[in-house]
Amino acid sequence: MEKQKTTLVAVSESEVLINFALNTKCRTNVRLRSLCATAPVSFKVQTSSPHKFLVNPPSGLVQPLSQTTLQIVLKPQNQVPPTFPRSPSDRFLIKAAVSDSAESSSLLFLSGLTQDVKLKVAFVGPFLLKHAVNRGDLNAVKNIIKRQKSILAELSRNEAQSLFRVATELDDSESMVGLLLQAGLSMDARVKLKTHVDVDSSYKGWSELHVAVALDRTAEVLSLLKAKKYDSLDCRDKEGRTPLHLAASKGNIRCAKALIESGANKNAKSIDGRSPLYNATANGGRQMAEMLIEMGADPTITDDRGRSCFDVARDKGHVEVTEILKRGGAVLTAARRGDVERLESLLEKGATTSYNDQYGLTAMHVAAIKGHKDAVLLLIEFGADLHSRDLEDHTPLHLAVEGGSLETVEVLLDNGADANAKSSSCASPLYMAQAKGCDDIALLLINRGASSSVPLRSLKSV
Repeated sequence: MEKQKTTLVAVSESEVLINFALNTKCRTNVRLRSLCATAPVSFKVQTSSPHKFLVNPPSGLVQPLSQTTLQIVLKPQNQVPPTFPRSPSDRFLIKAAVSDSAESSSLLFLSGLTQDVKLKVAFVGPFLLKHAVNRGDLNAVKNIIKRQKSILAELSRNEAQSLFRVATELDDSESMVGLLLQAGLSMDARVKLKTHVDVDSSYKGWSELHVAVALDRTAEVLSLLKAKKYDSLDCRDKEGRTPLHLAASKGNIRCAKALIESGANKNAKSIDGRSPLYNATANGGRQMAEMLIEMGADPTITDDRGRSCFDVARDKGHVEVTEILKRGGAVLTAARRGDVERLESLLEKGATTSYNDQYGLTAMHVAAIKGHKDAVLLLIEFGADLHSRDLEDHTPLHLAVEGGSLETVEVLLDNGADANAKSSSCASPLYMAQAKGCDDIALLLINRGASSSVPLRSLKSV
């Protein structure tokens, strides 16, 4: 009679996980549970590598719906497994059958009901994890952590620091360190890195926030900011650098934004007088420089040698960054805020007034619409174009009218603004003033020579 295969037993693990260590007996348990409710189940365990493994008990009997524990012992090995965590050559086979006796464990197969359970072997544990990290084997590290999800959390503080040190000595340290941190490695701030992501309190004095930023771990940075697991948002290392300095140096824009939005000092100066923006420009970080300027970083800050961001970008040949500083992104921001003091400092250092944003708005446009009369006067003094146009052909005078600032309109007219300039929709400043009901501005424009006109679009709609 042909033996009928069925499900008689279940095992607790799909793989035999061995916490490997050199020259040591390594033990693990596998629970075998009977699924048969009517009769005992006999079992026998076979291994493809009897010279390496012992099984206790190698055979036995499991009473109905009960379970037994099999202890698998790896004999002391003097070499690291050639392949891990999965071992291609080591396997276990559990042969199970319904027993003809409540006491006999022999596999008589009298009922014809049998089951074979195949188990593969995987070598895991802290020793092999560190070994995999040491040789830079990202795939092995991922697979060990996948099989032992709690392995990193269970490491002692010293073990975690040791593992972290090993990771940072790799050529591609950031990938390995990033993997470990993402997988949940608990890391004290007092650890040592010997690569370009140096972290050693006795050497660099980095906080946990410094470390997370340096490694571009945005999620971890946000978590730290939310939990406030740091002494200060602008905590300093031994060179006086804040976490924002590191983010700017390494071009980690998301981390930099998170820090600034949480209140980090955009213009903090390190011991050598360098600001985050200075670090970004020194490294040629175009996108970082643009972002910092847009968020209010001051490009006029000089280091302890008197060099500004513009100076260092120019001297290092960072053409794109030099253009960013030169074309006036900071000027636009200062004009929009009406920060006359900063605006004057920028212009005195040679920043241009002709820079325009994605809408074609220049510093003169934004100062005008905000009604910052003093900023408009300062821009005029430094040669800003009164007749510049945005993407809809609005002049600064159009926008001053839009902003409803009589004084600003007067300043522009006094300095030669065209009272009859037309936008792309043929709207004049006077038409806009009348449409907005700004009678005082309309009267001023008429007195300065503005002629009454109606936009062509309005005529077509009549």
